[in-house]
Amino acid sequence: MSPLELSPDLRSRLRRLSIVPRRPAALASAGMHDSRNRGGGLEFAQYRAYERGDDLRQIDWKLYARSDRFFVRDAERESPVAIWIVLDASASMAQADLATPDWSRFDSARHMTASLVEVALHQGDRFGLIVEAAQGPIVLAPGSGARHRDRLLLTLAPLKPAGVAQWERDIAIFGERIGPSDLIFFITDGFDEPCIAAAERLAATGRDVSMIQVLTADERDFPFATGYRFHDPESGAALVGDGPALRQDFLTRFAKARTELESRLTGRGIRLVSHFVDESPDQPIRALSRETTRP
Repeated sequence: MSPLELSPDLRSRLRRLSIVPRRPAALASAGMHDSRNRGGGLEFAQYRAYERGDDLRQIDWKLYARSDRFFVRDAERESPVAIWIVLDASASMAQADLATPDWSRFDSARHMTASLVEVALHQGDRFGLIVEAAQGPIVLAPGSGARHRDRLLLTLAPLKPAGVAQWERDIAIFGERIGPSDLIFFITDGFDEPCIAAAERLAATGRDVSMIQVLTADERDFPFATGYRFHDPESGAALVGDGPALRQDFLTRFAKARTELESRLTGRGIRLVSHFVDESPDQPIRALSRETTRP
């Protein structure tokens, strides 16, 4: 499966999720964020085929009578909030599990990005992208609608993680582009101190920041049964060791590091959720959003 492909079942689950700011008072002049959704806007955008999970009230029954097929009317209204996805494209994101070498941390992160965009698209929000790459950030300004989603996915499709991200170099760009009421989702492995510091700096300005930490199943389970050479693709450091002998110490230190990161970010007002690459991408999104009941 392509990391930018969403199955019909996943799309259906995502349509039941709603991403909302934690500080709705900031939007008082523009109306409540959760009242803006596709199908309830002011300007007609397009028809599209009905998908499971769509609001039945948006079906165009006159068109159904003529075509004997279900279509819904998509409408858009300008949203006062933009959802920004900040994607880590450094070399460590290329890590994959022994059991699934063709599905990397970066593939999972792009799958997560496509899923977040699907939620934003369905609820009528604008969405933008910043890819933090070693050669410099790739920035796609916020927009809305299916065409903007397709532009974003086309931007992601050819990318490969490499090098060392320069978060200190690019944090000023983040501050210039991201509005004070926008929502920010970092998607990263959470191992780079400069990345954590960048998220903290944005949160310190009052922005709504969340972080999705993408981890491998091997980091969770440490299934190495023989001797291995463990290599850091960014620093070049290497460790040769016996898997079973290292397992307990690694799992203890790994759990401690995750707990310390969560405590640190929570203390600065940043929500943190973990996502393992063998899990469905709607799980961490559900933890950061709310689920709605649709017919």
